[in-house]
Amino acid sequence: AIFCLAKAAEHRDPETGAHILRMANYSRQIARGLGLSPEQQELILQAAPMHDIGKVGTPDLILLKPGRLTAEELSIMKQHAMIGYEVLSSSSAPLLRVAAEIAYTHHEKFDGSGYPRGLAGEDIPLFGRIMAVADVFNALTSDRPYKSAWTIEQATQLLRDSKGKHFDPACVDAFLDDLDAILEIKHRFVDEQFEV
Repeated sequence: AIFCLAKAAEHRDPETGAHILRMANYSRQIARGLGLSPEQQELILQAAPMHDIGKVGTPDLILLKPGRLTAEELSIMKQHAMIGYEVLSSSSAPLLRVAAEIAYTHHEKFDGSGYPRGLAGEDIPLFGRIMAVADVFNALTSDRPYKSAWTIEQATQLLRDSKGKHFDPACVDAFLDDLDAILEIKHRFVDEQFEV
C-alpha cells in the first residue's frame, strides 16, 4: 500500500518504480552503515518511498518542465516538502509520522542553506540527513529529461565535495564505506524492469 501511494505521486513525475526502490534501499544501507538497529533500518526502508508524496500538489507545468525552473517555479516546487509533511503528519501511525519527517526534512542542507526551514547540522532529523544523500545520489546517477546520468565517479565525488555543506559527513561516509552494496542496489533496481 505504501509503495502504491508513493508510486501515485511519482507517476506524475518522469520516474519509475525503480527510483523509489533504489532510493529506499540506499537509505537503508546508509542507516546500516551508521549502526542503526535493524528495526530503524526497516523503518527508513518503508518510510523512504513517501519522501516526495507532496509532489501531488505541484502543477504539471512545473513538475514536468524539461528545462531549468524560474525562481518563481522553483519556489512553487519547493512547497512539496511542506505538502508532503501536511499529508502524512495527520496520521498517528508511527510509520507515517516518520515518513512525514522525511518528506519535511530531506531537502534541508547540513550547512543550513536548504529548505523549507533552513535547519542545520543535527537539528535536521537523522532520517532526513540520510535521505538527502540517498535521494541526491539517485537523482545524479539517473537519466532525466533535462540531463544525462552522471557517472558513479562524478556522483561520489560530489558527495565527498559536499560533506559538511549539503550533506552530513557521517551519512556520506556510511554511504561510501560500502560502495559495492550501493552499486549492487543500483543494478538490482533497473528502470526498465519497473516501468508503470
